[in-house]
Amino acid sequence: MLLPNFTFEQEQQFFSQLQQAIENKSFDRLVLSQYQGELPQLEKMTFRIIELQGQPHLSCLYHHRTQDITKNYTIEAGLEKIAELLAQSKQANLLSSQLESQLKKNKKKAMLNTQHKQASDVSVEQQQHNREKQRYVQQSSPFLQHLGISDAKAQIIPSMARKWKQINKFIEIFSHAYAQIDSAQQELNIVDFGSGKGYLTFALYDYLQAQHKTPHITGVELRSNLVEFCQNVAEQVGFEHLDFFQGDVRSYEPERGLNEASLHPSASRELRSSGLDVMIALHACDIATDFAIHTGIRLNASMIMCAPCCHKELRPQLQSPTVLQPMLQFGIHAGQQAEMLTDTLRALWLKAYGYDTKVFEFVSLEHTSKNKMILATRTKPVQQPDAKIIQQIQELKTMYGIEKQSLELLLQDQMPVENIGCQC
Repeated sequence: MLLPNFTFEQEQQFFSQLQQAIENKSFDRLVLSQYQGELPQLEKMTFRIIELQGQPHLSCLYHHRTQDITKNYTIEAGLEKIAELLAQSKQANLLSSQLESQLKKNKKKAMLNTQHKQASDVSVEQQQHNREKQRYVQQSSPFLQHLGISDAKAQIIPSMARKWKQINKFIEIFSHAYAQIDSAQQELNIVDFGSGKGYLTFALYDYLQAQHKTPHITGVELRSNLVEFCQNVAEQVGFEHLDFFQGDVRSYEPERGLNEASLHPSASRELRSSGLDVMIALHACDIATDFAIHTGIRLNASMIMCAPCCHKELRPQLQSPTVLQPMLQFGIHAGQQAEMLTDTLRALWLKAYGYDTKVFEFVSLEHTSKNKMILATRTKPVQQPDAKIIQQIQELKTMYGIEKQSLELLLQDQMPVENIGCQC
């Protein structure tokens, strides 16, 4: 195959490195990011080698803002597609057993940074790869095949390897937190807001069944096609107490039995009769995370798991304290400060209502930039929120000039009706 006519010499060098890695079978993966082409929802692309009908193919996972799409190519067609996408991406990262190479470019120049691995590094890497890992979900679980994570032989599809890792990390976090609450409880009522394609929802149900528990899980998702898909899969794999319905965290009120026309009857009955044990909301946009936390507190959930994203509410209100103005004059720092302040206030409100609260990295930044998790386990019932913690909250708000924060308004029943809607 002839090299494409790239704009920069560094692009040609990078593409040659890719071809060589594929030819000598040292290729691991290629990640193209900061896409600048005509597809507005496309964020990055990950290429790996898979085997189809006994022949190697390049499999690409296209990461869009709202969904992931996998496409498979012959090696030659895949290289042509990579050349096209490489020209439309500002950054590319090539990883092989022999080198790691990064290409970064703008309109005027390109920079190529290549690091060759020593033989000892490759040996250690291979040992780590071969080391037996603890898995919280059995690779042979039928739901994995239905969701496109494993193939008919119960082997993880290479393009889904990172999702498989994320699933096990999520269940690991859940299992450790669950041990802190009433782990002797036989039945658990769980709501997963923004359940999407159900990867984590199904995995949690499967894990709890393996622990000889009886989970009653409801997945709440706005997209009707995903609700229908997940409900069909739940029926096919025999998960009798796993139900999905269309809606979102802002309108869902299980204890009052709202939306019963669209909510599976068994899910509504179970949640109202037994309360809520675990509330999950991963990547709930902007103040949807506040609604999710408020729902968990209001229903006395024993565990609340949130992965916030799209922190928009506090940024426009943020007023730099005098001592911090030299730092917060830079937009990226102001954005990071607003994000940190937002999640600190959320964590403090949870602590004020009797929850042991942790804020930590959920998965590596290599997998997603939305990697923060707020994990709260209820340690004691409270009649009134802790006054000392509320004072800390007010001092932080005063310091940064914050006048309005949705979780506080929700907890005080002061959220205006017009604000109950998507802020995306």
